[in-house]
Amino acid sequence: MHHEKENTLTKYLPNTTPNVGSAERAISAAAGGGLVAYGLKQGGLFGGLLSLVGGGLLYRGATGHCQVYEAAGFSTAEAGAANKASSSNRLHVKKALTINKSAAELYSFWRDFENLPKFMAHLESVKVTGEKTSHWVAKAPLGTTVEWDAEITSEIENERIGWKSSELSDVPNSGVVEFRPTTNRGTEVIVTLTYEPPAGYVGSLIAKLFGEEPNQQVYGDLYRFKSLMESGEIITVEGQPSGREPQAKTASA
Repeated sequence: MHHEKENTLTKYLPNTTPNVGSAERAISAAAGGGLVAYGLKQGGLFGGLLSLVGGGLLYRGATGHCQVYEAAGFSTAEAGAANKASSSNRLHVKKALTINKSAAELYSFWRDFENLPKFMAHLESVKVTGEKTSHWVAKAPLGTTVEWDAEITSEIENERIGWKSSELSDVPNSGVVEFRPTTNRGTEVIVTLTYEPPAGYVGSLIAKLFGEEPNQQVYGDLYRFKSLMESGEIITVEGQPSGREPQAKTASA
């Protein structure tokens, strides 16, 4: 009798079998707590919706189970890590900007990866660990950080640098930066990036809610790179006459 009652109850309880990886759980929990606090502070309908989303993320982080992943038959838990690599959560960004400096100057500055946090707003630090390897620490939404090791996969001096993160990276990513001389002494810098945001689609959504949309972020980094190389300093958004950065330019294929 007791066994039958227990079975009846479990029919109405949600499935809590872990299908979310440990790094994703930690980010979900941190993001959920931040959203709940932010939503309560904002109040109103929008604040209430944010708090509800935050509560869902807290549950996701605490149990390691995502109902959306369950419905899609998807898992990022360690046992199902292979699914992560083939997921549709990857984001693709391609941006370009012309800088009034030679390709050699721009390549040389970029190639010293420890220079990158000077103009990439989302980076906290980059440490070169070998001839072709480096360790990166980046800011994530709501005050968290993510880290990864990267390796140069292709390189042509003064022309291009290709890289990819290690397989165990918090944020799997790969990309290439190209330096193409123009007819008027300048250089077109083209960045092509593919990455999986922290906590997959949920992390991408949170980033957009808090103004960290990747397309504009990459263009902002290029704009700061241009400012630094041309004037020797980074002109902030507040320093622009319009109070905002120029419209992003999408690179041509």
